[in-house]
Amino acid sequence: MSFEQLGLSAEILKAIDDQGYTEPSPIQLQAIPPILEGKDIMGCAQTGTGKTAGFTLPMLRLLQPNANTSTSPARHPIRALILVPTRELAAQVHESVKTYGKYLALRSTVVYGGVNIDQQIKELHAGIEILVATPGRLLDHVQQQTISLSKVEILVLDEADRMLDMGFLPDIKRILMLMPSTRQSLMFSATFSPEIKKLADKLLNQPVLVEIANRNTTSELVAHVVHPVKKEKKGDLLVQLLKLHNLKQVLVFVRTKQGTSLLTRKLQREGITTTEIHGDKNQLQRTQALEDFKQGVAQVLVATDVAARGLDIEDLPYVINYELPNTPEDYVHRIGRTGRAGTKGNAISLVSEDEKELLADIEKLLKRKLLIEVIPGFEPEKAPKPALARDIRNTEKNKDNPDQEQKRSRSYDDTKPNGAQRLNPRVNRNSYGDSRRNRKPDDPIFTQPYVPPLASSNDTAIVEAEHHSGDRSHQRAYGQPKRQLPALFSPPVADKDKHKNNE
Repeated sequence: MSFEQLGLSAEILKAIDDQGYTEPSPIQLQAIPPILEGKDIMGCAQTGTGKTAGFTLPMLRLLQPNANTSTSPARHPIRALILVPTRELAAQVHESVKTYGKYLALRSTVVYGGVNIDQQIKELHAGIEILVATPGRLLDHVQQQTISLSKVEILVLDEADRMLDMGFLPDIKRILMLMPSTRQSLMFSATFSPEIKKLADKLLNQPVLVEIANRNTTSELVAHVVHPVKKEKKGDLLVQLLKLHNLKQVLVFVRTKQGTSLLTRKLQREGITTTEIHGDKNQLQRTQALEDFKQGVAQVLVATDVAARGLDIEDLPYVINYELPNTPEDYVHRIGRTGRAGTKGNAISLVSEDEKELLADIEKLLKRKLLIEVIPGFEPEKAPKPALARDIRNTEKNKDNPDQEQKRSRSYDDTKPNGAQRLNPRVNRNSYGDSRRNRKPDDPIFTQPYVPPLASSNDTAIVEAEHHSGDRSHQRAYGQPKRQLPALFSPPVADKDKHKNNE
């Protein structure tokens, strides 16, 4: 089937022809007709299959009757809102809207963070029909009252699972409350998690499920390989792969922003032209880095997962996972940057010992085992040393004579006559490493049993009297009688009264 048979207008068909496309992709064939009928869509397709055009083309066709060249902002209210998780994806989607709608009198713009908001406000005040936005910056405009969503007719959530992973669900709920309840809603993503299904149940009204290939799968045109390596050797192995195979245009993924900067500096010290993209870079820096990479100025682009969605780099041959992602779904999106539009790609992963569980989760999601290839000189663990022939002979000999082995392990030598025992100086040592045989004799005051001092005759009589009477209140714990002590500060009460009477 050709694009002409899908019910698109002549202006849109002309823009498609300018791009050199003649036949729609499977996702476009299944998504465009129900969207044109006004139905809600829940679309799932692999990255690089034309998913963005799958909702952009019919959206432009539905909004075309409202196209006009009036300069009045009131004639250009926001009628379509496209929410995306990252700035790069927002820029790519907006570029697609401008490309396919260039022969239509429909205005569009994009708003995202990291850039000056004043220019965005100026474009919004002029009036637009199509708005591409990230949730955070969109709510900034809502707070400043520069955006009204009361006339939105079409809502598109692109890469909705990524928005949930990034914690945008509260923002999405606030945005939904600002729009009319009667609208057409479209949800597209390369993966569908249980959380996405819950959101779809609340957002979509009897949606049409459009699913191309299995969920959470990568393109069959991508070759996967895993290189086990020690964590501290990853950087050296990456340098060797880049130089030995002379890899050009390589996208390298790292988990953290700090790790991105460290790896970039290491590659630059090795003479490899490298640029980087992560969350701490402003939009101008990120755009410049991506442009240098696309133009071949930089051989390597090191990025966090902000580049896992929305980067459309033509004929990107290599994606390297310097560090595996924390969630297996992100592996699908990372690898989706290569093998796009029918071209072949290569996915290389450097896996250390602490990432084995992450690799197992990825293989479980993909339902396949990835090829493992060990690079000589970068083995993950050294093989244990082989046992000496002498040790092997002794082990075999002791198997036949267990008494001999038991005798070797004894701490005392009990082979002496008359039961005499002596310490084995090779085995029995104190905590300081000295042989017990060489220790000084113990002080007899600590080794002899305790002998109480002899009691006087009077004390002995008291003890015997208490023994017969059963009264032991004056005895000590060890059986000695209590000794009477004189009062130091006052005489006994009886003596005090006697002294008073004498006065």
